Amino acid sequence: MTHNEMDIEGASTRERYNNFMEESCCTQFCTGPNPSMARYVYGLMFLVTSLLAWTVRDYGHTALAELQLCEGTRYCLGAEGVLRISFGCFIFFFIMFLSTAGTKKLEDPRNSWHSEWWAAKIVLWIVLLVVPFFVPSAFIQLYGKVAHFGAGVFLLIQLMSVISFITWLNDCCRSEKYADRCRINSLILSVSAYLGSLLGIVMMYIWYAPKPTCRLNIFFITLTLLLLHIMTLVSVHSKVKGGLLATGLMGMYIVFLCWSALRSEPVTEICNKKAQAATNADWLTILSFVIAVLVIVMATFATGVDSNCLQLKKTEPESEDSVPYGYGFFHFVFSVGSMYFAMLFIGWNSHKTMKKWTIDVGWASAWVRIVNEWLATLVYIWMLVVPLIWKSRRRAEST
Repeated sequence: MTHNEMDIEGASTRERYNNFMEESCCTQFCTGPNPSMARYVYGLMFLVTSLLAWTVRDYGHTALAELQLCEGTRYCLGAEGVLRISFGCFIFFFIMFLSTAGTKKLEDPRNSWHSEWWAAKIVLWIVLLVVPFFVPSAFIQLYGKVAHFGAGVFLLIQLMSVISFITWLNDCCRSEKYADRCRINSLILSVSAYLGSLLGIVMMYIWYAPKPTCRLNIFFITLTLLLLHIMTLVSVHSKVKGGLLATGLMGMYIVFLCWSALRSEPVTEICNKKAQAATNADWLTILSFVIAVLVIVMATFATGVDSNCLQLKKTEPESEDSVPYGYGFFHFVFSVGSMYFAMLFIGWNSHKTMKKWTIDVGWASAWVRIVNEWLATLVYIWMLVVPLIWKSRRRAEST
């Protein structure tokens, strides 16, 4: 090989290397504001915080006892450890919310604060996770009570985000632009959703209502079946014409919420066969726990990005220099999400001991899921009916 050929090959190799470095995630992360990459970093920080809270709850009793944070009982140490980690995470994201709310343009200095300054923010994050361990126990107990409401706000925002996505998908498939292309796919998805919902209800009867004495579980499952039929009847009504796709997907969602509620019932209940089976297989319990933690993080991440879910009318970005998503809303969701994961780790009850590798278990957790299911049904039916109410009012005012 001649020197010229070697020089050409070396130049092409360097060019490919430079192109790779320019397009790599690390380079994009370090060379300037990158809001799209920043949200993943915040999601990773949230995941690490959640795992740290679990570690403190299950394995940090000795260290917490030496700090003399509370009376020393197991439930006190575990719950307070989770609440202290949650409080630090909440403060961090709430500070980010206050400092980035209202950011509209990429030229805004707050865009750089949101997407850069990682060394300063990581130091701040670590400090805020440590400081709550020196806060009096009475204040942490007060935060635990406030966290119930914050977690409720998170569930409400998540509910609106799910309904917003389902409504958007339904409107997109029924629009003139995609109606012909989506007709068969929409029909297949609708039928699959209904069959999946009915199958889920049948399986819940088998798993969680094996005996006639399981009256409460039978009531929950039967009411879910009734709500599914009510949503379908309202949606297909001649005046509503909401279609089957959105109702089918909402049916799957409320069935999932009902299953989550039944799964959250205490393991000692004789009506919870799935929970008893889980305790007999350690690997299954650990796998379920890991999946549950990942679902929490992904749900928080997806909800935080969907800053339009609370808007009555979706709006497109005003220009190319507009921010890709609402920074303030994103951090607010993560701040209330910090309260939400705390409630899941302590079973919505700071005075009860949670077993290792468990999450969101207890009667309080079960009732939160059931109420969330009922609320989801009411909100969806209201969204179907409210256009008719507005039309009738306009007609009454015009006459």
